[in-house]
Amino acid sequence: MHANKVLTFLMMFAVVGANAQKNIYQSHKFSELSKDHHILAIIPFFTNLELKVPVSKEEQNELEKKEGYAVQNALETYFSMSQKRKKFSVEFQNIKNTNAVLTQNNINYQNIDTYTIKQLSEILGVDGIISGNLELNILLSEGAETDFSFIDYILGDADYGWIGIKISDGKTGKLLWKYEKEITKKSGKNTDDLIDKMMKAAARKFPYDKQKPKP
Repeated sequence: MHANKVLTFLMMFAVVGANAQKNIYQSHKFSELSKDHHILAIIPFFTNLELKVPVSKEEQNELEKKEGYAVQNALETYFSMSQKRKKFSVEFQNIKNTNAVLTQNNINYQNIDTYTIKQLSEILGVDGIISGNLELNILLSEGAETDFSFIDYILGDADYGWIGIKISDGKTGKLLWKYEKEITKKSGKNTDDLIDKMMKAAARKFPYDKQKPKP
């Protein structure tokens, strides 16, 4: 009986910990600033890798770029699949077009952070930008170990990093919505799985969901 109580406590601790790892913010000016939004662009995510195996600076830059583009692709996939079962009040620019326009304007993964949200929105011809940051100690795009134990949780071996997704207004550059979450063995087996799970968890609070009741 005592063992069952201990197990129950550990399970409750894990659930509470998982809930605490998720944080969603929405600006009180969201309705005002987004009323004329029709199309958003998803740009590659800024990635910081802290791998356990040392790599050269050049290789790390390429791996960070790969992970950043993987999140961009996964978000487009999620929104494309979701549009088959729900309606959004905005459309999402095809990422091939987004990346092509960026390239045509000499904007690449290495220098995109030197441009403001307002500048990127004007260049891409969109009303807002979906961007974010990714901190990883593994290459999530290549797949991650998902077997999980309480020992992993206690020792911290279940932690892979952190992700933050932001939506910003194109005209003002102001932050409209933000979703932050720790990445663990339970988050998903790869980038697509991670984004699919976390966005589904945030679906009720996604501000452009037409089916969500308005405040």
